[in-house]
Amino acid sequence: MQHDAIAERRNNIAPIPFEADAPFLKIIGELPRELNGTLYRNGPNPQFDASGAHWFVGDGMLHAFHLENGRASYRNRWVRTPKWLAEHDAGRALFGGFGRKLPDAPADLTDGGVANTNIIFHAGKLLALEEAHLPTEIEPGTLATRGYHNYQGRIASSFTAHPKIDPVTGEMLFFGYNAAGPLTPALSFGSIDACGKATRFERFEAPYASMVHDFIVTANHVLFPILPIAGSMERAMSGRPPYAWEPDKGAYVGVMKRNGTAKDIVWFRGEACYVFHIMNAWEEGNRIVADVMQFEEAPLFPHPDGRPTDPEKSRARHCRWTFDLSGNTDRFQQTYLDDLTGEFPRIDDRRAGLKSRHGWYACANPKLPMFGALSGIVHVDGNGKRLGHYLLPAGDTISEPVFVERSSDAAEGDGWLLAVVWRARENRSDLAVFNATDIEAGPAALVQLGHRVPDGFHGNWVGAA
Repeated sequence: MQHDAIAERRNNIAPIPFEADAPFLKIIGELPRELNGTLYRNGPNPQFDASGAHWFVGDGMLHAFHLENGRASYRNRWVRTPKWLAEHDAGRALFGGFGRKLPDAPADLTDGGVANTNIIFHAGKLLALEEAHLPTEIEPGTLATRGYHNYQGRIASSFTAHPKIDPVTGEMLFFGYNAAGPLTPALSFGSIDACGKATRFERFEAPYASMVHDFIVTANHVLFPILPIAGSMERAMSGRPPYAWEPDKGAYVGVMKRNGTAKDIVWFRGEACYVFHIMNAWEEGNRIVADVMQFEEAPLFPHPDGRPTDPEKSRARHCRWTFDLSGNTDRFQQTYLDDLTGEFPRIDDRRAGLKSRHGWYACANPKLPMFGALSGIVHVDGNGKRLGHYLLPAGDTISEPVFVERSSDAAEGDGWLLAVVWRARENRSDLAVFNATDIEAGPAALVQLGHRVPDGFHGNWVGAA
């Protein structure tokens, strides 16, 4: 009983203070022989403690699980951003949260980027991403940092942590805050073709300054959610929260045709809410349907006066947004598809922007006192109906599930889910491999690490060339 209580009190947020290589990992069960490649995952792992800084703004650390012919190895490295290098040389923290310099930091030090949110592979380049800066190029395999990648100078502002890669054209679409910073209503939008050439970059004004973490892309449209975690330079300058929950500002989603321009954006309005992550979106005649993980009130961010938001409403649930493009209304519909707390939704990426029949997300176990910790996986169909539900032992937690197809021509959903699991009692981590359409059976294989991988954000699979 005491052991259970310890497991429930502990969490997996604290950073690990080392980089490691583990060439031969123990495997429980049998790794599918078709799994040949690397799962790259990113997340915050502060090099130094900074007073008042939230853990999720810590330095990016990459974790790579390489699977080949039934064997597994592991490597982790910090992303050596300008901030990381400066602090490493100084032997102490020079920045607080959100790029805020500490009073005793050198005057000429301006770049507080952490590259800690996502890692993607596009047009032959592996890129560590975080929404306030340019992509940081990473050397595959070694995880060595190559530096910022600005697409031959064509990208003139920050770059989202959640770009969308079109599975048909290979094009990557992105948005970002403008060069003046995130606390303004100015945003940018652009695209990179399948060969890695920047083909488009333009700017536009949102209804207000919002923390825009993710966006929506379908075959013919791009949608920009402007939701009321609102930014205020005045608050930031006076030492109050730069971002705060301001529901009176309302929820807006801008809809733009992919072959149009930012001047053509049509703004739809909805009930105040917040969404960090999109599962998928597609077109049905004159409608756009988007499945998201929606919060009634924002988590992590207070009201402008510092009051916390309601924890009961600050949990995400699978929700469907519907937009009528025929001009009958400027309101979009928001319909919850499930009451289960969840986050980090993923699909078979070969269906990105197209109607999909399978989705997965990490979920919480409402029966446990650790309500809110992600401790299981849900598999849903194209209408949000649960097809499977797997829960970890009490106290253990799970990261974002990443889908890997069995082969390039396999049916949608035919493959595996890979997710990093923290074992609370042993204080270490496993890489769990599930059959994607039978998650209730539990992991088909476990790759065991001797240490823990701290809770992180996003990752992706890169198959062997």
